[in-house]
Amino acid sequence: MDEFEEEVKELIQTRGPAEAAAKINTYLEKQKNIPVNIGITGESGSGKSTFVNAFRGLDDGDEGAAPTGIVETTSEITPYPHPHHPNVVLWDLPGIGTTKFPADKYLKLVEFEKFDFFIIISDTRFRENDAKLAKEIQRMGKKFYFVRSKIDHNVRDEERRQKSAFNEEKTLNRIRENCIQGVNSQQVFLVSSVELHLYDFRLLEETLRKELPAHKRHALLLAIPNVSLGIISKKKEALQSKIKWYAIMSAGIASAPLPGLSIAADLTMLVTVIREYQVTFGLDSSSLQNLAHSAGVPLNDLKSVMTSPLAGKEISKELITKLLSMSVGGAALMAAEEGSRFIPLFGIPAAMGLSFISTYRALDTFLTMLAEDAQRVFTKALGLNTSV
Repeated sequence: MDEFEEEVKELIQTRGPAEAAAKINTYLEKQKNIPVNIGITGESGSGKSTFVNAFRGLDDGDEGAAPTGIVETTSEITPYPHPHHPNVVLWDLPGIGTTKFPADKYLKLVEFEKFDFFIIISDTRFRENDAKLAKEIQRMGKKFYFVRSKIDHNVRDEERRQKSAFNEEKTLNRIRENCIQGVNSQQVFLVSSVELHLYDFRLLEETLRKELPAHKRHALLLAIPNVSLGIISKKKEALQSKIKWYAIMSAGIASAPLPGLSIAADLTMLVTVIREYQVTFGLDSSSLQNLAHSAGVPLNDLKSVMTSPLAGKEISKELITKLLSMSVGGAALMAAEEGSRFIPLFGIPAAMGLSFISTYRALDTFLTMLAEDAQRVFTKALGLNTSV
């Protein structure tokens, strides 16, 4: 049992379940707002802005996307919050070595202290400025990661040039070795911002989460695009770990001797949490449209593989009430919870127990539905290019 669980247990015993519910609510809100600030830098035209957009699940032309172009389009330090997890912010930094941001003053000018880590991007060999920047970041106690962008272009060009002699693995190894020589680093991540599910993005994601402080890993995980079935499973596990807290909150609210209060509060909570599940798995309408466009798959084809009753729906109190009432177990638990309040002496504790069970069961069921839909949509969108 961790420290927070001990605090909640003690609070229930000393101050009552309502106080514990308030404590849990504060904790969960704090977890949602843990900031993760990522600095994206590199020389002009290296693909920084496209990477920022892809990481946030956006195409270059979408509303809110970082502007891109064949010339340097980033002249100011610009924050780009994740559209569904605004606590995770990617900062599109001007290219190092420009007139306004000379290499020797770069870190000071971009206020490096506010970043959790830096991603240094290049679409060719990493150059002297990149190596200098990496050394300075390391000296100041921050993490950095080299990303070699536009790999899909290189692979396609080599395949066209070598024809039948083309070997993708050898091509990628050659590119990687060339990059490493430029910066004296043992690890460079090869990434295609238009096909994040290919090459090294999954390895980059795993490395970032592993090396972040523990309290920030969850925030980053939820914001990362669904680039593999494994990511979807990890998101489900992370979201599942919080269900007990929502269930305890529900039980705490049920301790108030006011008929109807618990069900009303539970519905509001369920709608909020299930909406979070929906956007985290990329199953909201805007995310599905972006996926259909980037994958070149008709939107209706993606929707056709979604089998849950939440598929393609706006999450509302009316929808959740309807789905719970269609479930014999869910309807029975809600009715029993309200009815049990009127039992002398044992009514409130019984209502609390039933509220815990009904909330836990509902969230667990809806989470599983959406996770399974996400896996089916991912597989449909990317077909044989998937792997766990």
